[in-house]
Amino acid sequence: MQPAYQVKLDSFEGPLDLLLHLIKQYEIDIYDIPVAQITKQYMHYIHTMQQLELNIASEYLVMASTLIALKSQMLLPKQDLDEETDDYMEDPREELMQRLIEYRKYKEAAEELKKREVESHQIYTRPPVIFEDLRKEQPPVNNDVSIYDMLGALHKMMERKQWDQPLDTTIKRAEIPIEERMEEIVTIVKRSSNGIVFDQLFPHYSKQHIVVTFMALLELMKHNTVYCKQEKSFDLLYIYYMEETKWKYQS
Repeated sequence: MQPAYQVKLDSFEGPLDLLLHLIKQYEIDIYDIPVAQITKQYMHYIHTMQQLELNIASEYLVMASTLIALKSQMLLPKQDLDEETDDYMEDPREELMQRLIEYRKYKEAAEELKKREVESHQIYTRPPVIFEDLRKEQPPVNNDVSIYDMLGALHKMMERKQWDQPLDTTIKRAEIPIEERMEEIVTIVKRSSNGIVFDQLFPHYSKQHIVVTFMALLELMKHNTVYCKQEKSFDLLYIYYMEETKWKYQS
């Protein structure tokens, strides 16, 4: 029997990006990675993706195998080296560490270039104008919230609600249109100026509903209709409506 949903997300940047996210979130020293901890957390994300039947790129699974192999290697007893020899036991984490450092360097450079591009587009000249009537505080938008934060929040929500029994995976003919769910989310979020807790968007215990809601939320964020805010790592995610946006879904 084919699954009801096979979803591919373009928002995923790759396994190294996920590992950097975990290193930042758990304040891990990139030069001394606790392999057991990082493997456990990495597998939580992979498991969540698989539960939702997201189309995971093979590179994520390759990295999972690499981490598990590293974990096993780190558990092996270390051999005593002869002090008279110059033998050096290479750290099995060395290659992964170098890959992460290199990836982080290019990622930071890309982010800096993107920032400069945005700033350059905001530079223009015009006669001075007083905007007294337009001075109002805009809601703070936290652009640091990534798709991995969203997946992490989804994983924790399932744990909090004790959704440990198999999800309802029965294929139904009347699937929930993503456009309809987007409209519903906008209506819900607009009702509260204080934002909606991420969990409140998932009241139904159904894989179909969870996947469509998750995809609808990502689409709304992509169109700058809603934004996600998290004060600090491991805090609850809140969804806010972008007041200045006049939104209408266009396929």
